Amino acid sequence: MAALGWLTPRRRSATARSVLAGEASAEAARKSTQEVSDREPEFPVHGDERAAAFFDLDNTVMQGAALFHFGKGLYKRKFFETRDLARFAWQQAWFRLAGVEDPEHMQDARDSALSIVKGHQVSELKSIGEEIYDEYMAERIWPGTRALAQAHLDAGQRVWLVTAAPVEIAQVIARRLDLTGALGTVAESLGGVYTGKLVGEPLHGPAKAEAVRALAAAENLDLSRCAAYSDSHNDIPMLSLVGHPYAINPDSKLRKHARAMDWRLRDYRTGRKAAKVGIPAAAGVGAVAGGTAAAIAMHRRRR
Repeated sequence: MAALGWLTPRRRSATARSVLAGEASAEAARKSTQEVSDREPEFPVHGDERAAAFFDLDNTVMQGAALFHFGKGLYKRKFFETRDLARFAWQQAWFRLAGVEDPEHMQDARDSALSIVKGHQVSELKSIGEEIYDEYMAERIWPGTRALAQAHLDAGQRVWLVTAAPVEIAQVIARRLDLTGALGTVAESLGGVYTGKLVGEPLHGPAKAEAVRALAAAENLDLSRCAAYSDSHNDIPMLSLVGHPYAINPDSKLRKHARAMDWRLRDYRTGRKAAKVGIPAAAGVGAVAGGTAAAIAMHRRRR
């Protein structure tokens, strides 16, 4: 039987090296488990009906300004003279080169647009807007931003455009992109005819945040679970309102703010792979009310 002794396991005391090996193995296992638990949670969360996404339009979803593209389409249809087109062209060139919303240029563009549509039927402009989208806007949609919106839709969440552009234009774009609806600036009309005035003020800056807040209340949304996307520092109030703010193709002020606040950043202007900066951080009354009401009405019609 002594010859079979080698088959019997022997008790050996642990050496210093075996203790070290065991501790190292346990530490590696613990770290692996910790990395899994610390991994960023799934976003957007599938099936979260109290979450939604809000997208700025100009330079966020679409390259350039929707109002300028709309003006170009109206000129083609002889709504105004060549001198007006030159002004629109200059404003658009400035917007594309500067990549920011200049208040003076934007105000001039709005005043021009209002004077142009005065006396025209609302239904006429909506029909023309469909044509102008196909002619000038469809090819300017940023694929990267469109994919972000689609991710929310695929997760069963609602997606809204929030823009200072006329609500009629915003609704056309939202419908073509299969989004839920749009909040936008409301132009006054009487008997279905534009008066050349606004209802309140443009949906811009703090007014966007108020519109999102009002829509969230009407739709029973939890803003801490919602996301917002914009390129402009003017939309910091809207971005700060939600639990998941994103800076998309940001201007310099928004980029700086996003870094300071540890917000996510995506830049599709150069075609480079989207960069991640940090993780998500926890106006005119008439325009806000009108834009919100129009968006809610559109959403309910789609149900």
